[in-house]
Amino acid sequence: MNTPTEIADFARDVVRQERDGLSALLECLDTNSISQAVEIILKSEGYVIVAGVGKSGHVGQKIAASFASTGTPAFFMHPTEASHGDLGMIAKGSTLLALSNSGESRELMDVLNYAKKEQVKVIALTSRPESTLAKSATVTLLLPQVAEACPNGLAPTTSTTNTLAMGDALIVSVMQKRGFTAEDFGRRHPGGKLGLRLQSVADWMDRTQAGNPLINYEAGMAEIVLAITEGGLGCVGITDENGVLIGIVTDGDLRRAMGPNLFDLSAADIMTPSPFTVSTDYKMGAVLDQFTARRIGNAFVVEGGKPLALIDLKSLLAAGYV
Repeated sequence: MNTPTEIADFARDVVRQERDGLSALLECLDTNSISQAVEIILKSEGYVIVAGVGKSGHVGQKIAASFASTGTPAFFMHPTEASHGDLGMIAKGSTLLALSNSGESRELMDVLNYAKKEQVKVIALTSRPESTLAKSATVTLLLPQVAEACPNGLAPTTSTTNTLAMGDALIVSVMQKRGFTAEDFGRRHPGGKLGLRLQSVADWMDRTQAGNPLINYEAGMAEIVLAITEGGLGCVGITDENGVLIGIVTDGDLRRAMGPNLFDLSAADIMTPSPFTVSTDYKMGAVLDQFTARRIGNAFVVEGGKPLALIDLKSLLAAGYV
């Protein structure tokens, strides 16, 4: 029975072997090959079709998904299904990205033959330069021949890590050459906290029935209290005679103004002047960062000085932005 220390040592050895495998990959990454592969993908008129079987297939699914989310239309095609009709997915103008550590995966042969007949360019990811896959490819991204971290030297471990890393290198290189931006990324990721943070304030306004509680700077205390209560957002914006935002009154401002002459005061007397505001092109992630840095929970969206909507932290929490 292995002790916890022995198990941890073995786990560290696996990570160490995979790290060494990545170092070997870094050394063998060829300038001409990666550059040619990037250009092939950028000039492709169709999809990048990723194919692989076994563990290479699982890695291939991730590579296809990453391509699709970073501006390169792509999908994964299982070679076995391809041999039973899905070869029709390989259209002229597409690019085939084929994954096989040995380069001799029997299931890939029909795919490679069909790609050749359709004059579809093939990018190979393999560790065997003399393999059928490498010989069938337009360009080969060669992986180092390294030992698997499996104690039997059989289960794909180091090799799949290298395949994944080479795939990521290709994806990000294409993304960089394409000029893919954070805004482009955000449009493809509307869900989850990452996607929500990448939204612009304009996107948020389109998806939200945002409040916009406002009163004139001459308003008295009763009107202020009523506006904050009805708005339900813990504050009210103060505008001048032209509708320009000049201040904000929060629950905290009300508490600080408490005194015997409270109801003699106007909005202009107790407001916080020149509050923090955002424009419609502001990123929601930046809004949240400013809320944290400034220790505030509200900000008006303004255009030409006039308030359009109020962003408040409680609503963002409820909507999953935080």
